[in-house]
Amino acid sequence: MLQTDISHKKINRLAFPALIAGIAEPLLSITDTAIIGNVENNAIESLAAVGIVGAFISMLVWVFGQVRSAISTIVSQYLGANKLEDVKSLPSQAITIVVLVSFLVIAISYPFSEAIFKFYNASGIILNFSVDYFNIRILGFPFTLFTFAIFGVFRGLQNTYYPMLIAVTGAVLNIILDYLFVYGFGDFIPAMHIKGAAYASVIAQITMAILSAIVLLKKTTIPLKIIFPIHPEIKRLLGMILNLFVRTLALNLALYFGTAYATSYGKEYIAAYTIGLNLWLLGAFMIDGYSSVGNILSGKLLGQKDYKSLIILNKRLLKYAFILGCVFILLGSVFYKPIGTIFTKETAVLEQFYLVFWVILAMQPLCAMTFVFDGTFKGLGEMKYLRNVLIFATLIGFIPTLFLFDYLDFKLYAIWIAFTVWMFFRGIFLFFKFKRKFSPLAQKQ
Repeated sequence: MLQTDISHKKINRLAFPALIAGIAEPLLSITDTAIIGNVENNAIESLAAVGIVGAFISMLVWVFGQVRSAISTIVSQYLGANKLEDVKSLPSQAITIVVLVSFLVIAISYPFSEAIFKFYNASGIILNFSVDYFNIRILGFPFTLFTFAIFGVFRGLQNTYYPMLIAVTGAVLNIILDYLFVYGFGDFIPAMHIKGAAYASVIAQITMAILSAIVLLKKTTIPLKIIFPIHPEIKRLLGMILNLFVRTLALNLALYFGTAYATSYGKEYIAAYTIGLNLWLLGAFMIDGYSSVGNILSGKLLGQKDYKSLIILNKRLLKYAFILGCVFILLGSVFYKPIGTIFTKETAVLEQFYLVFWVILAMQPLCAMTFVFDGTFKGLGEMKYLRNVLIFATLIGFIPTLFLFDYLDFKLYAIWIAFTVWMFFRGIFLFFKFKRKFSPLAQKQ
């Protein structure tokens, strides 16, 4: 069996395309945020609505998009065991399941969109804008999950190049359409305000799904046609997805509380929180490039039972992700003030954003450690442990911290301190679990 290449060159060759591909989804929201935040009428209310809806849609994508990690894990393990032919029918079956579920989500959420965003403390113009924006954005949900699933196949095959190209195409298209649809284009395209941003995102998502299908069929031997019988790994895949589903519910419980509390503080606070959250997610998904490498290579190394290389890989990924986190701090510190003005010119919003932006920056190295271990454990198939850690971090770390500092009237500080504690809990438990499990196995080799 050929040894898996875990050299610095190989890691970065996989990580950089994955890094760029990983920011596709948050970049759609960031573009919407930046463009909507600068409209002439109701800019703060529009920015708040995009933030609230973005938080909810991110929740849905994270919950159901876990099929990407599950597919990647199984495909990479079969690749490592040199049995790729035995798993070719699995992706199409998994994609069909997740897309059907996405239609069910639309059928449930669409009629109750107003009630959903009232639950987030939205009211008045913000509520109306939230409903308008969501009822369009949600139509792109099946296409996003379809794309994510195919990205999972490519990850499992150790190919991050094609997902990068697709993601860049979608992001560029979204930026262009955002400008055209939000502000209008002469007599040809009317200005559609917040609805325009939603339409732009949906068109970008559809385009990415089409490109994903074409590239998969042309560049791999993996079919999209459903082949029966049901693959025996479907049961394990659904088990992984279920554990990741419960885990992500806990993740989104934290996100819900953060968004709901920010909304309750007032429109300036939720607008500032929206900017901060989008920047945090951008950093997180960029660091996720190295997390993806952990997901890709750890599964293959596990399939080969090469535990020494697994530990070396983990150390290298942590180093690179930590460096990237420090780069974020440096860039954010240098461009502290200009970054805020990209999203809004409203003084009241910028004031609140600048107060907490340093906390978001300081979190980045901690996030780096956590996300690397997250990806590695997904590649190892340790979904149950990931689930338990996230539940613990949310219930014991995030929520009590938020309640305490909210009681002390820290407002946005309370939310971001809670997120910092949350990331610390997640990272430290994964670190000790990895060390305890794989160090003894590596020593025996």
